[in-house]
Amino acid sequence: TKKFSGSDGKIKKVHAVEVKFGDPDPETGRPPLIEIPGSEFELDVDLVLLAMGFVHPIHEGMIAELGVKLDDRGNVWCDENKMTSVSSVFVAGDMARGQSLVVWAIAEGREAARGVDKYLMSRTNLPHSQFLK
Repeated sequence: TKKFSGSDGKIKKVHAVEVKFGDPDPETGRPPLIEIPGSEFELDVDLVLLAMGFVHPIHEGMIAELGVKLDDRGNVWCDENKMTSVSSVFVAGDMARGQSLVVWAIAEGREAARGVDKYLMSRTNLPHSQFLK
């Protein structure tokens, strides 16, 4: 993903490029992602879910541009429905909790899906994640 675009606070497009793994870095052993020239593409969207992995939220860029509230540890704050301080922006997993186990991310992802459903439909029939109780 290269960038997101839209208007009036609503997402409209994802601008992306295909990538391939390069040779592993000699110090870290991790292969870098290399953009494939000429592979740029756009997707029309009305919802974007970001899966960030074990990455502390980087405050510069999207977090700062959205102006979401952060908790005392610098993670993105959310309410019981996983909505951030910005209406219609939801968060789960490492972005809200900090580095943790995949089972927490899965459970919080389910809660975020429940929160999105409740936000869009004004109610939800989806169950709460049993893992978070």
